[in-house]
Amino acid sequence: MIVTLPHVLTAEQILHCRAVMNRAPWVDGRATSGYQSSVVKKNRQIDDASAEARELGNMIVTALEHNPLFITAALPLRVFPPLFNRYESGETFGVHLDNSIMQIPGSPFRVRTDISATLFISQPDEYDGGELVIEDIYGSHGVKLPAGDMVVYPGNSLHHVTPVTRGVRLASFFWVQSMVRDDSERTLLFDLDMAINRVNQTLPNHAAVVELTNCYHNLLRRCAEV
Repeated sequence: MIVTLPHVLTAEQILHCRAVMNRAPWVDGRATSGYQSSVVKKNRQIDDASAEARELGNMIVTALEHNPLFITAALPLRVFPPLFNRYESGETFGVHLDNSIMQIPGSPFRVRTDISATLFISQPDEYDGGELVIEDIYGSHGVKLPAGDMVVYPGNSLHHVTPVTRGVRLASFFWVQSMVRDDSERTLLFDLDMAINRVNQTLPNHAAVVELTNCYHNLLRRCAEV
């Protein structure tokens, strides 16, 4: 399931992100990659141990905690601390698969990467190329969103970032361990929750909403791992 989330960050938060990123320490993006990914990766990242990365990561996680669409789509159990990357002219990230388990730096905790997420910080007209292309059974899906918008997609998807040919592409990326590890089950729960919301908007306080909500939570109870 691929879901786009509009306005995860406000315009003011995006401006703050960019100001902090301008003074942040940047390192070779291959520093956080496994062998296969490092072969096809050419970009830069903010040092994940830096104060700037922690500040911006905390801001994003706080925003996600208050984003109902993210909660509904991801059913998050753990969120890997957000990382930040930069692509300039000629930089790219070839077809790759994210590691299935990620160790949270400086902690004993690991995150199973059920869901991958990319939060766009540059506006689409600020750079050419740089599309995130996600592959699934229905084909390839190019994603290039306004600054502050985010896409979440299954962590087991092959994906790549096309070469940037003009400008600078700034983004945050991270992973989510969901309470529901199976993507098809998450999709079913997401569709049901969205339908319940639409019914409630059309027929406020209708008894059917309570019955459908009961079905949702009983299904979640069967699928969830906490």
